[in-house]
Amino acid sequence: MLYSGKSPADKRADLRAALATGRLLRFPGAFNPLSARLIERKGFDGVYISGAVLAADLGLPDIGLTTLTEVAGRARQIARMTDLPALVDADTGFGEPMNVARTVQELEDAGLAGLHIEDQVNPKRCGHLDGKQVVDEQTALQRIRAAVDARRDPNFLVMARTDIRAVDGLQAAIDRAKALVDAGADAIFPEAMTTLEEFAAVRAAVDVPLLANMTEFGKSELFTVQQLADVGMNLVIWPVSLLRLAMGAAVRGLDELNENGSLTGKLGDMQHRSELYDLIDYEGYNRFDSSVFDFTL
Repeated sequence: MLYSGKSPADKRADLRAALATGRLLRFPGAFNPLSARLIERKGFDGVYISGAVLAADLGLPDIGLTTLTEVAGRARQIARMTDLPALVDADTGFGEPMNVARTVQELEDAGLAGLHIEDQVNPKRCGHLDGKQVVDEQTALQRIRAAVDARRDPNFLVMARTDIRAVDGLQAAIDRAKALVDAGADAIFPEAMTTLEEFAAVRAAVDVPLLANMTEFGKSELFTVQQLADVGMNLVIWPVSLLRLAMGAAVRGLDELNENGSLTGKLGDMQHRSELYDLIDYEGYNRFDSSVFDFTL
């Protein structure tokens, strides 16, 4: 009932322990708190909170328009609804190194298990679009050092994302990944890798956990969990997938209303009322206060 019974510190410890096993952890992207609960119900390892999804939820493009306050607020709402660890996209850290430090502490306070900070310039672009620019290495390393120095819980995961592959090539991505690890990054997110061989090359270069981004319609082929595990990846995210599925269903539902004036033909595609009530634990609220629950499922 209400929120997770597990503390943020325990979730962070859970994530660290899971990463230490070396197995591949699966983190679908939650587009709201209810979808985070569904991800947990379906047996996944964690919840990913995408900056692109948070921006889209506000009707905005993913170009650095969202603020730290908006991201921390929505991330808190999502993270507290599940016992799973939640990893959040913190873009470029929302400013200079001191802003990065504040970002880390705000997201710690919001109950996140970790974040990633990227090396793009502002205004940033979606990692799978052309025309990206990255900062120089010193600036990228300053961001990560600031993040590591600012955290208060040593289990809070500071991941460095590098977008340099699409700008300067694979070797540049490998070199930057090594430098980011030396700066204190706990894990590396090499964005927009195009082949399994590229993931394997980064894996051979660093000995920290690596994240693979399996976003649809992007630069990377949609590799399977087994393929990614075979080349040594430690986390995989599907950042926008659930939002895309939900919005696709919404489009088709609205089209059905326009064409037929009723959604009778779409009932089979809908989550049933009883399934929704089970997911949000309506019965638990009834046990707490019988006046809350007065419906028959």
